[in-house]
Amino acid sequence: MGKKLIIMKNITKRFGDNLVLDDFNLYINENEFITLLGPSGCGKTTCLRILGGFETADEGTVEFDSKIINNLEPNQREINTCFQKYALFPHLNVFDNIAFGLKIKKLDKATIHTRVMDILKMVKLTGFEHRAISTLSGGQQQRVAIARALINRPKVLLLDEPLAALDLKLRQEMQYELKEMQRELGITFVYVTHDQEEALTMSDTIVVMDHGKILQIGTPEDIYNEPNSRFVANFIGESNIIPGKMKEDYLVEFFNKEFECVDKGFKKDEAVDVIIRPEDIDFVPPSKAKIVGTVDSLIFRGVHYEINVMIEGKEITIHTTKYRKIGDKVGLSVEPNNIHIIKHIKTCVD
Repeated sequence: MGKKLIIMKNITKRFGDNLVLDDFNLYINENEFITLLGPSGCGKTTCLRILGGFETADEGTVEFDSKIINNLEPNQREINTCFQKYALFPHLNVFDNIAFGLKIKKLDKATIHTRVMDILKMVKLTGFEHRAISTLSGGQQQRVAIARALINRPKVLLLDEPLAALDLKLRQEMQYELKEMQRELGITFVYVTHDQEEALTMSDTIVVMDHGKILQIGTPEDIYNEPNSRFVANFIGESNIIPGKMKEDYLVEFFNKEFECVDKGFKKDEAVDVIIRPEDIDFVPPSKAKIVGTVDSLIFRGVHYEINVMIEGKEITIHTTKYRKIGDKVGLSVEPNNIHIIKHIKTCVD
């Protein structure tokens, strides 16, 4: 990973009485694909708009390449933005939409033509240069918006849920294309989404946010496999969260049985939450299992079955290719490295 290109220090932002960013601190590396992930209203788009210069922080500083840029206008920053609503000019064709920023800079026609044709090739729109915007599909318009944002060769591209309006198949295709563009260009992408799949697919680093705060930062693998809280565990994929007791280092009790695990550092007999992903649970013969339950429901998801098993009044979800009937008695097994322990936080239902 490269040097720290952007540093946000102690950023606070309010809209009236609503605290949107609360003493927010984040650094972004050069050439990194970083995703701000969280539910609607968590502050991720406000963070992006502060970076782009479209909002001003009430407190704190934004550093870009070691210079404070709080007071710079958007067009004075080496940062471009691709919005969810593409904001294309309907009266201009594809070429002129993309070339707009270069014409503002008064580059010569030959340079403009070369750069526009190069970027059209990158976004797979060669031959579309004379097309009217109104004749393009949503995916094609999105590519034009990205090309226009990239044509000025910014150091950073901000993307605010740019795939939200696309259908599922096209959205998945564009995820891979965006990641490939970022690798090819070698610039920093800061991506905002509430879609966990997008974040896991594209990111070098994921920043999970809620209520204006950062809850966890890490690689997609870290965030998925080692969530640090109930919120992160539930927001990133599906999780079974089971009340347990940490007997000692590397030994946890749940469902009144003891299991080896890979966690340590808890107090003896401390109440904990045990997190197990649905795909990490295996069926075994009941006679060989510590945990035995009854199949309560089953849904076919295409690549796997989603099976809910009732154990001592609690429902456990399992993703498996193995078929079981409703009412079947089943044994369950989980490997120690798939048992993740976090501190128990009391909720209103405890």
